[in-house]
Order: sequence, then structure tokens, then C-alpha cells
Amino acid sequence: MRIAIASDHAAIDMKTALVQWMTEQGHDVTDLGPDGIASVDYPDYGYKLAKAIADGQADRGVALCGSGIGISIAVNRNPACRCALVSEPYSATLAREHNDANVIAMGARLVGIEMAKACLAAFFTTGFGGDRHQRRVDKLSHPAL
Repeated sequence: MRIAIASDHAAIDMKTALVQWMTEQGHDVTDLGPDGIASVDYPDYGYKLAKAIADGQADRGVALCGSGIGISIAVNRNPACRCALVSEPYSATLAREHNDANVIAMGARLVGIEMAKACLAAFFTTGFGGDRHQRRVDKLSHPAL
């Protein structure tokens, strides 16, 4: 799977560990930055990740910041993205199954590396349930439906 990942400065260590793990799992990972611990603004990286998803450069995205909240809001500004903030695998599973989420967000100050890996494993292996969920997902990008 083609995965794009981005973070802010608070999540650099988590991003580095997850890039390595996802690569070891056989995924094609694009790291959209940042490259160091210098303070950056999470919206810039959230928008960059959202653009990669919207442009078809990645199948799924991983958004990280201190809490996961700010970067998930930034990603969700793009109508092509359905970013779910999760902290454990069951939420990651439901985000895919019920909401067809194409981006997962996590907070590096709240979720440990091993839990983050478990969330990603669930996110990458769960399919969209379709059926009754499809009309709801359609409304996420087209509220007038």
C-alpha cells in the first residue's frame, strides 16, 4: 500500500518509528516531513498530507501531532479526506469499516509506539463495510445529499 505520513515537531520520534515499521511491513511510505525537531505548524503538514491523498499520490495517510487533534482538523479541511483520530485499534477498525477513513491521526503525547503500530495494523487490514455506511460516507463530502 502507498502510505503518506506527516507530523509536527512533537511527533518526530513517533513518525520515525512508524515509517520504519511500515516499510518493514512492505508498504511504500512517503514521509512528508518535517525532518527535525524545530517547531513547525501542524496545519502546514496536515494540508500537505491531505493534498497527497486528494491527488492520488497515496492510498492512505498517517497524521501525527502532539494530541492528534490539530492535524486531524487540518486534514479534514480537504473534502477528499476522511481523517479519524484514534488511540486504540478498535477505533481504527471502525474508522475504516463504517467511515471509509483514508487517513488516521494519532497523538504522540497520548499514544505509545506499540499502540500506534496496532492502530495502523487494524487501519491497513480493515475494509470498508459499504452498504448502509455508503450513503453516510457520501454525505461527508457532499452535505446536501
